[in-house]
Amino acid sequence: MVRLTGTGILGLALLIGVTLSGILWGCPSYNVYSKEQAGRAALAEAQSSRQIAVLEARAKLESAKMLADAEVVRAEGAARANRILQDSLGGPDGYLRYLQIQAIDNKDASLIYVPTEGGLPLLESSRLAPRAPGEAN
Repeated sequence: MVRLTGTGILGLALLIGVTLSGILWGCPSYNVYSKEQAGRAALAEAQSSRQIAVLEARAKLESAKMLADAEVVRAEGAARANRILQDSLGGPDGYLRYLQIQAIDNKDASLIYVPTEGGLPLLESSRLAPRAPGEAN
């Protein structure tokens, strides 16, 4: 077993005192340091998030501009095609008549009403009315 003398006890007490004062002085400093580092980390994260949001917004803007440009090109092509078709059919009236015929061809209807020159359709209501057996047209 080790026996401590007076100088050993004094040295041990001095060591404990220095260690305790170092802890008491170091803890608040460490707390300040750790809070400072946490603040820097939060700031860096906020800046990174802001940069990501800005880059995403720029990408959306560029995408919207490109989609708008594509729509303009498509509309110009359709307008040019319509103009060529209209000119080959004798003007706007011929083109509208052509569109009407195309619409009629695409229908799967058994009865189609075509407007007359006055813009009113000819009705054949007597053709659709129920008839008694043996009744003539």
